[in-house]
Amino acid sequence: MVVLSARAVNRAFLARQLLLEREEVGAADVVGRLVGMQGQEPKHPYLGLWTRIDGFDEEELDQAVRAREIVRGTMFRGTLHLVTAADYLRFRMTVAPVLAAGLKVLGDRGAGLEPEKVVAAAETLLAKEPLTFTEVRDALQQQFPDVNERALGFCTRMLVPLVMYPADVRWSWTANSRFTPAEEWIGKKLHQQAEPGELVIRYLQAFGPATPADLQTWSGLQKAKPLFDDLDLETFTDETGKTLYDVPAAPRPDPDTPAPARFLPEFDNVLLSHAKRERIIADEHKPAVFTKNLRVKATYTVDGLVAGLWTTETKRGVATLTLTPFGRTLKKTATELEREGTALLHFLEPNAKTHAVVTAEVPC
Repeated sequence: MVVLSARAVNRAFLARQLLLEREEVGAADVVGRLVGMQGQEPKHPYLGLWTRIDGFDEEELDQAVRAREIVRGTMFRGTLHLVTAADYLRFRMTVAPVLAAGLKVLGDRGAGLEPEKVVAAAETLLAKEPLTFTEVRDALQQQFPDVNERALGFCTRMLVPLVMYPADVRWSWTANSRFTPAEEWIGKKLHQQAEPGELVIRYLQAFGPATPADLQTWSGLQKAKPLFDDLDLETFTDETGKTLYDVPAAPRPDPDTPAPARFLPEFDNVLLSHAKRERIIADEHKPAVFTKNLRVKATYTVDGLVAGLWTTETKRGVATLTLTPFGRTLKKTATELEREGTALLHFLEPNAKTHAVVTAEVPC
């Protein structure tokens, strides 16, 4: 079996994530190729597309959202994702068991919860008009006064196929967006048959080469090994002897292919879609990126690996991007990061009078 070096795995992964070279492709095409983008906050997918698409115009994504070609809703791992409407319809039933299993986290707060009754009540409420989850919880609390209001809202979020109703604001959604039934918004019915095998193929096309455990981490689906065994996949081993699966003829560039510096938003799936994440981040740096309160900080990559954190701030017309490197930065790399960071600032804060990239001091 062919052995793939760590660098070979990294370059194959980056190629599929459009992080080796920006491409002149449409926003909806990229969202589809990536099988969705983590959308915990509305701005994140916009930044993720900016770093992947040559000449990305946020208005293009806005238009795709308004045209109902792209939607934002609860999907993989039970988290909010930006996905194409076609993929939402195709795979919502495939991830339904993951979402249903998520109710277990309620623990004692789920006392007295009868999911079928709550789902029926929530569907009736939302069929009348889009509602925020505060409004959904308040209305359900009146019908189920003895059940925890958070449990009522969580049950609705996990079990009722909903998408977020966009608003006329930058990044398309407000902090407290309304939700509406997915089928009504998209204008088509959900695909009623689970398609886990097809989802494996799509996952590998976007995140491979990978293992069944990686697929489980990304999607939340369990017992994935038989799915891989049933498919016509190529197999490799990594440097530790672990078997990696991949779709035939998938891009696997030369390991020496240059990887330019790239800025990734918070919660980017690049950092969340493998059981072992050494292909993109060294173990020693993970505590700085993955916080105890379950946030995933914004990062930048150098030579294909996470090399530091970044934050932005705008005061009195001055937009500043601050880099916090994990180690020494070469002069050539610093120049590249400043160029890329300045472009990012202009995208984020186009109305700022001044844009500056600075580097925080690295503790000795």
